[in-house]
Amino acid sequence: MTIDGLLVYVLFAVGLALIGFGAGWFVDAAVNISKRYGIPKAVIGATIVSFATTAPEFLVSFMAALNGQPDMAIGNAVGSTICNIGIAIGFIVMLKTVVVDDKSFNIKALLMLLAGGVLFLLSWIGGDITKTDGLILLVIFVVYIAYTYWDQKKEPKKPEDDAPAPRTGIWAKIKIKDSYLDVLMFLVGAIFVVGGSRLVVTNGTEIATQLGIPELIISLTLISIGTSLPEIITAITSFRKGYQDLSVGNIVGANILDITMILGVSAMFVDLPVNGQLLRYDFVVMMLLFVLVAFFGYRKKITRWQGALIALVYVVYLVGLFVYVPSLGA
Repeated sequence: MTIDGLLVYVLFAVGLALIGFGAGWFVDAAVNISKRYGIPKAVIGATIVSFATTAPEFLVSFMAALNGQPDMAIGNAVGSTICNIGIAIGFIVMLKTVVVDDKSFNIKALLMLLAGGVLFLLSWIGGDITKTDGLILLVIFVVYIAYTYWDQKKEPKKPEDDAPAPRTGIWAKIKIKDSYLDVLMFLVGAIFVVGGSRLVVTNGTEIATQLGIPELIISLTLISIGTSLPEIITAITSFRKGYQDLSVGNIVGANILDITMILGVSAMFVDLPVNGQLLRYDFVVMMLLFVLVAFFGYRKKITRWQGALIALVYVVYLVGLFVYVPSLGA
């Protein structure tokens, strides 16, 4: 392999690292800035944090759509939902049974099923995701945000809700006023996510070309896992702190945004042709995982064997991408 060929992989890895670091800083800074200006917790949770945690997926798919790469745009969004459930729920719940205490879980799960079902139906009927389709997806997005705001507004307010998070890591060593530091973190985090997304899209495409692997498969695997790092890391952190039920709710919310906000906004700028593989394979697996999570969560508990089943479906899906999918054609 030439130096230029190796550089592509290095830049791809750098892009994923930038996304991972930048997304965390972006979220923390956005929340702190909101709290300093007295924005209610319900608004923060329903809008700022929700958007920030899906910023990597959004920017990668949006840039790919504008670059005329619909396979990468749709593949990253759909692949992220599959990855979120397979890794952040399946493999983690295998370690310990999770009790789903979130009272709003059932409504969110229904909205996730609705979003996935509408995407599947619109794509099957038209063969692509048009501006009209994008508008329909955005309506579901607005409904979800409105419901989340209403649901969080019912929660009793705690004194610590208004307290900005303490400085950590490299930011603890920077001696400037906290309010200025939040703005700096926000800007640096945003730059890292945008720059990292650009590197991932550009070099991910080149890697697919070098390996002779379809761009769609690269998007459904490497890129979707990379852009899902914030959700995966959040789930792991929640598990280690004993808040496994929080990770399940976060994943369901992230999946709704991946479909409605990312593909909805992207389709408003350019029509997105849907690859035949997506319709006959990836969408089917996505809906299967949505149904499993909704059914298991409805029973207020996701057991270790259920987590193992979800993880198994994800592993079989990955194997199928390289064994079964090539026979489908486009």
